[in-house]
Amino acid sequence: MAAITAALVGALRAKTDAPMMECKKALTEAEGDMDRAEEILRVKLGSKASKASSRITAEGVVASHIAGNVGSLIEVNCETDFVTKNDDFLALANTCAKLIAEHNPADIAALGALPLDGKTVEEVRAALVGKIGENMSFRRFVRFDTSAKLVSYLHGTRIGVVVEFDGADEQVGKDVAMHIAAMKPVSLSSDQVPADLIEKERSVAALKAAESGKPADIVEKMVEGSVQKFLKEVSLLNQTFVKNDKQTVEQMLKSVNTTVKAFTMFVVGEGIEKKQDDFAAEVAAQVAAAKQA
Repeated sequence: MAAITAALVGALRAKTDAPMMECKKALTEAEGDMDRAEEILRVKLGSKASKASSRITAEGVVASHIAGNVGSLIEVNCETDFVTKNDDFLALANTCAKLIAEHNPADIAALGALPLDGKTVEEVRAALVGKIGENMSFRRFVRFDTSAKLVSYLHGTRIGVVVEFDGADEQVGKDVAMHIAAMKPVSLSSDQVPADLIEKERSVAALKAAESGKPADIVEKMVEGSVQKFLKEVSLLNQTFVKNDKQTVEQMLKSVNTTVKAFTMFVVGEGIEKKQDDFAAEVAAQVAAAKQA
């Protein structure tokens, strides 16, 4: 049996990127055989990743990649904010954004099957789960391939926006992307606002108007006024431009001969139900269990 030296452990760590103690255990089990130890680690890390896969990933980052008229936007999730600052995690997100733009995978499974550093993207993800000890997942992505211009804006790593536009000044596109990140419109124009959102707003407005005690025809006008106000507030072109409150976005765009074709915005964790820990209840449960024991 070969001696399990620090150099041997370090070599296995460099090869697999697994935690140091896991490398030592694998080498001991493999009696110093490097290839066998690597296989043991793959099995262990895969198992560890599988155990982590049931945990909610409501934190994460948004990454983007644009090369000419082709680009991408991806949300990669993890369990805690701490991991969002991990260099390996950030590198994986950025690499996947580039791979999406270059290879046009059909879905998350196809993204996972793409080659990356002699492995697949999914194998790299699983190994990183094993290394960090926290679940992480590719939640969603969009690829752009357009005749229009593309510009992206990342607000930190939690909000990402890509805008498709026609116009001579790229800064205008960037300004619109920053506006979207700040004001979070749900559609480009008021006629594109999803019907379910309009009906929800109409229902709320109707309840409020009914409390006024005014005649039915007045209530109807109040409801319609509230809905129209809502449509202006949530549609990009009708919003007041953040850099000039004397103009709407549409007016600003017309003044510089620019047209926004479409936009996509990802906000990390949007729509994911995050687990809320009740510390007092957890302690009480542990005390009760101790008493029963």
